[in-house]
Amino acid sequence: MAAAAPKRGVWTLVRDTFTDALFIGKVLTIALPVALQNLLNTVTNMIDTIMIGSLGASTIAAVGLANKYFFVFGLLVFGICSGSGVLSAQFYGNRDLANIRRVLGLTVIMASIGAVFFMAPGFFAPDTVMRIFTTSTDAQAIGVRYLRIVVFSYWFMAVNVAMVQMMRTVGSAQAPVFTSILAIAVNIFLNYTLIFGHFGAPRLGVEGAALATLAARIAEFLALLIVMVHIRVPHDFSGETERTKEKIGDSVYIFRGRVKEFIGWNSRFLGSFFSTSVPVIFNEFMWGLGTTLYSVAYGRMGDNAVAAVTISSTIEELMMVLWFGLSAATSVILGNELGAGKLKEAEDHAAKFCVVSVVMSLAVMLLLFLIRRPITSLFAVGPEVEELVVKILNVLIIVFIPKMLNNIIVVGILRAGGDTRWCLFIDTSGVWCVGVPLAFLGALYWHLPIHVVFFLVCIEEIYKMFFGLWRVSRKKWLRNIAIEVQ
Repeated sequence: MAAAAPKRGVWTLVRDTFTDALFIGKVLTIALPVALQNLLNTVTNMIDTIMIGSLGASTIAAVGLANKYFFVFGLLVFGICSGSGVLSAQFYGNRDLANIRRVLGLTVIMASIGAVFFMAPGFFAPDTVMRIFTTSTDAQAIGVRYLRIVVFSYWFMAVNVAMVQMMRTVGSAQAPVFTSILAIAVNIFLNYTLIFGHFGAPRLGVEGAALATLAARIAEFLALLIVMVHIRVPHDFSGETERTKEKIGDSVYIFRGRVKEFIGWNSRFLGSFFSTSVPVIFNEFMWGLGTTLYSVAYGRMGDNAVAAVTISSTIEELMMVLWFGLSAATSVILGNELGAGKLKEAEDHAAKFCVVSVVMSLAVMLLLFLIRRPITSLFAVGPEVEELVVKILNVLIIVFIPKMLNNIIVVGILRAGGDTRWCLFIDTSGVWCVGVPLAFLGALYWHLPIHVVFFLVCIEEIYKMFFGLWRVSRKKWLRNIAIEVQ
């Protein structure tokens, strides 16, 4: 952890981290809103799972597997937006308004293309998609009904993620929280109404859940659009045109301008964008495809195993919300510092982010150990599935520190400096050389219980942690990409 600051011992680094009021203040400003937003989304997903779980194990397995298709798509979108966020954060640190707008334009276009690419198979061949994930004919039939509707939410989700990512990189992490609250309220209300047929609505089951998701994404899109066009930054940002001088006091609207300001890309900009973003996109896509193969292996172990993994994944997401915020804060803060040329400060803060991650992990491990049985009982899926969930959560507790530390290193530290090729190596080699082979060996060849297969899969996290820490210590990620583009 202390590789970036080798002259300090572990305890000294821990003390320096939690007594650095300025650092902690910056972290909380970004991390808390992002964590809150993800907490709200995760709680909503858990409520969805509880509602759908009341329809039976096959139904919850079907929706869980159908959402694995969305999971791969979501990772592609996250890769696009994460890669572009690296550049946007550095341009913001360098106070470069023109290039921030160009990043937004290119990000929205690429995310939209990705959405269409996934929407087509999900609508025209949902049965083929579902057969990839499970051999259960009941789960396939239910998943097809859900998938054929929910794919229409993919474009809205893609553009929403792009807008949220851009808002975070320019210091507006709080605003998306309120748009998420709106979307969550719409989703929960319509789930309750359409799944069970309340308030005079028809009882639609899984189709109702899909329609609720679509409506929530549309509501979030409209709210984000309204919020985004009102975000302002100091007027001394470079790259202003006559059109952008719509000032209020000492500020200027950052995301208002003519269309050509969002698509006026030159060769140097495109070169830097794609050299930084393409490895991230490929990284997330290949990692997502690999982790989806875990679901293919789990899907061959029966509906109870799939239901247990689906529920434990929901609980895991709930435990991880703080790291969504912390990794976002890591990427934005280090990106801003690197873009401003503060390399030493970025190096010191990278070590402190690792410390914060480990300390938080210890606290969450204890919490998860204490609540794992009570929270599992909320899903009312029967004692057999509940016991499987508890066993999977026991494994998660064991590997929690390396799993969360990898999130900070790959998504936060290395990507902030554009070291995306190494991130690609760490993630893809971990999944494809360690996780996937062990998943299929454990599930199909050794016929091990689901919690043991889950442990074999998690060995990849230990592998990735050692390579990640080594790469951070090499300091290759300490780059000012904003200056290179200019």
